[in-house]
Amino acid sequence: MAAPSSGVVPAPGPLIGRAGEVPAAPGPRRGRLLALDGLRLVAALMVCLYHYTGRGGTVSASWHASPGHLFPTLSRAAVYGNFGVQLFFVISGFVICMSSWGRTLGDFFRSRVARLYPAYWVALVLVTGASLALPAVVHPVRLDEFLVNLTMLQQPMGATRVLGVCWTLWVELRFYVLFALFVVLRGVTYRRVVLFACVWTSAAVLCQSSGNELLNQVVMPQYAPFFVGGLALYLIHRFGSHLLAWGIVAMSWLLAQREATAGLWGPHPHRDPYVVVLIVTVAFAAVAAVAVGWTRRASSRWLVTAGALTYPFYLVHEHLGWFVIRVLRRGLGLPAWPTLVVTVLGMLGLAWLIHRFVERPFGPRLKRGLKNRELGSRSPRPGF
Repeated sequence: MAAPSSGVVPAPGPLIGRAGEVPAAPGPRRGRLLALDGLRLVAALMVCLYHYTGRGGTVSASWHASPGHLFPTLSRAAVYGNFGVQLFFVISGFVICMSSWGRTLGDFFRSRVARLYPAYWVALVLVTGASLALPAVVHPVRLDEFLVNLTMLQQPMGATRVLGVCWTLWVELRFYVLFALFVVLRGVTYRRVVLFACVWTSAAVLCQSSGNELLNQVVMPQYAPFFVGGLALYLIHRFGSHLLAWGIVAMSWLLAQREATAGLWGPHPHRDPYVVVLIVTVAFAAVAAVAVGWTRRASSRWLVTAGALTYPFYLVHEHLGWFVIRVLRRGLGLPAWPTLVVTVLGMLGLAWLIHRFVERPFGPRLKRGLKNRELGSRSPRPGF
């Protein structure tokens, strides 16, 4: 974030003020953001444990036994691990609002492309290579499907996903487009974020009874409350506590717990609906603690590493982890717990390699390369 131009930031007030007139606020303290990085890794590890010990199917074949039998206690908790995705969405609303403040639409586009695609492309290649080497775990996709996976638009195109977790990236992409068109395009301000949050929430509620699949795909009623809650929490983080922002957070939490219970408990009766509500509440409360500054003392350097590892770890852990489990457990006969620990640590190590040798060198290059240089200094630069 850019350094503030003035020392005092006026409160937005009940009427928020005219669009574009909210001055830049002082950037959040470093400790707060480090705590957010830690939360992101926690969410990724929750999803990881769900994929390794909280579900059956392919992972059961890799273990050559039910994870519930191998890890009776851990498995009962891990069945809720997929709720780490909802925590990701709350964090994403917070981070996208923060990172887009003061940026043009072009800046926003370049930052998202440079952040998402390099590690994603490498993960596609790694998982595809593993599927060719050991198709008993995951069958390789056809060439046309692999190529369309490179776009990250395989779901709307109806192609088979190479990465099981990439459905969440399609959700994220739609959020980015909505936020870019309705907020970033004209410049991010307190007023515009609030209006966007209120309109999106209203549309999400109305969409539930519309029966229109296209509208449902655009509005995403099952995920909107999590993103909106994150947006409002960033406003609290940046401008301080105000009843309007907290009201948006409260409304988002009420809708989010309903969506989570209906969507993630209803089809899975072995989960406890009260635990589902508790997890959603903890997700909102954890990001709220960052927003109000309760985590400002979290300054350990390992949190920087946690934030760097989260995205590549999330991309590679599922299918590649199943391959590793199969080799260690069924191939080498390693006991269950050592197999689990080695697999998780191995995926974290692979994530570090991707971050160090792919994201760090190629992300900035891709971002610079997306700038329109060919027009030269003689032609006016486009606003994008």
